[in-house]
Amino acid sequence: MIAENSRFANGAATSTGGLPHRDAAAAAAFAIGEFEIATIPSLPNVADITAVALAADEFDDSSFDGLHAFLALSRLVQFDGEPIAWHLPGPLTVGVSLCDAGLASADAFALSGRVIGSQLVEIAAEVSRVLPRSPQLVMIDEPALADLMRPEFPIPPDLAVDGMSSAMAALPHDVVAGIHCNLRCDVATMLASGPAVISVSVTDDLVNWAGYIDRFLEDGGVIAWGVVPTGGPIAAGADRYWRALSDVWCELVRRGCDPVALRRQSMVTPGAGLEGHGVPVARRLARLTADVAKRVRDQSNATRFALGA
Repeated sequence: MIAENSRFANGAATSTGGLPHRDAAAAAAFAIGEFEIATIPSLPNVADITAVALAADEFDDSSFDGLHAFLALSRLVQFDGEPIAWHLPGPLTVGVSLCDAGLASADAFALSGRVIGSQLVEIAAEVSRVLPRSPQLVMIDEPALADLMRPEFPIPPDLAVDGMSSAMAALPHDVVAGIHCNLRCDVATMLASGPAVISVSVTDDLVNWAGYIDRFLEDGGVIAWGVVPTGGPIAAGADRYWRALSDVWCELVRRGCDPVALRRQSMVTPGAGLEGHGVPVARRLARLTADVAKRVRDQSNATRFALGA
């Protein structure tokens, strides 16, 4: 798995997809210009994830404006060959949304699995058609993981794991698949679904999953660390965010995680989507993320040099 993920590691800065732009072309330019690994943008004109799900058979729907603009710009700037990422609401989260809209749970999750699987295949094929040499990372967004262990959740954890696993299995074998949840969640369940990458916000409670994280890294998994919170006051510089990440890493190492793997098998992202801010603030958050990413790379390179690797 390590070689497969190599373009999506080593402290690369990327995003979680959501941008504030109303103009799709401007969002595409921002995504390519501000992040080391450009992420196909999703725009705030998408009403909700239920609408995204029900538009599955309408690839020209406005839900996909960011995708089309990104691919059009990629042609113009000869972007083919550069790694790219994209996000899609996951079957678990869409299933919950469909339940909330009135569908019975069995019907809701059957529909969400079918629809999301179809979308994943179709988008991956379209990206490959336009950018055949670009490695793809697909992050399945599952904020519903935060509620999975509550008694009132509409399906049990084992079915949730099966749903996420099936969605990732629908992708072509050369596409790297991951799970994103920016809320506190059961990391063990997230990992049980078999992602190559997990995307989580940097919080102190991650250290409670040290054993699971260590095994994930041993198997070549990559962690996208959501280092810059997108809510509340924004720091003038990246020091606070770098310290928060370093503190979590130090505690994970104390609990048995490999310090080299933590640095090498990492990416850096904002804590969540940037769609809740104006463009200038979104740019500031992107650049703070890039600053932390550079520090991760510098440490990774220093470690590699010290070990002669």
